[in-house]
Amino acid sequence: MTLRPVLVNIKAVDDAAVGRFWGDALGWRVTSGGSGATAVHPDGFDWLDPGSGVCVDVVAVPEARARTKNRVHLDLATTSEAHQAELVARLRDLGATPADVGQGAVPWTVLADPEGNEFCVLEPREIYRDTGPIAAVVVDCADPRAMARFWGQAMDWTLHRVTDEQAVWRSAEGVGPYLEFLRSPEARTVPDRVHLDLVPGPGDDKAAEVARLRALGATDLDVGQGNVPWTCLTDPEGHEFCVLSRT
Repeated sequence: MTLRPVLVNIKAVDDAAVGRFWGDALGWRVTSGGSGATAVHPDGFDWLDPGSGVCVDVVAVPEARARTKNRVHLDLATTSEAHQAELVARLRDLGATPADVGQGAVPWTVLADPEGNEFCVLEPREIYRDTGPIAAVVVDCADPRAMARFWGQAMDWTLHRVTDEQAVWRSAEGVGPYLEFLRSPEARTVPDRVHLDLVPGPGDDKAAEVARLRALGATDLDVGQGNVPWTCLTDPEGHEFCVLSRT
């Protein structure tokens, strides 16, 4: 079992514009081959290196985002109340807008990127002091314990906590963001706009890893991808994800 998350995949009508926003938001490099995909990553990032953490990949799609809350979003880390306020102001200058997802009075700020994908700017929390700009990739789910059973076997990240309300992982190397499945009453109604991409470890067979995931309860997914080197799947609650080829 060597699969690990490497990319947060965000669909966008204008991948270049959304990529520029996230590059400026995170302070990361933006690269694009002009083929409908824009990569956002820190300097020196190598997605095949387990110590490199997770980056962002913005992929062009023709369909605009539905007016439905994403089931996957990013939480951004801050180091102080002043930093949180400064970051929120800077993000709004970059094109972010306030978002209401029913959060009520909370110490974090909910915003949306230029195409409406929600994200949070957290108040300073000690647990996220060493994650870099992305504190956590957060996934809404109905049953965190069931997700812990599937994802705990699906990938090689370390499970830090599992309760009726959340399941929390981080890379075995202790770098980059946490992955958090949080209980939510909202059912999936539209395809995911944001999802995770995973990669096998060195020397591991992608086809064998995909077969193992199917045996754990993953289901094949056809989003019109055609003949591509990655495999699209869903977990037992329908969260979309892809298994990439290392080549």
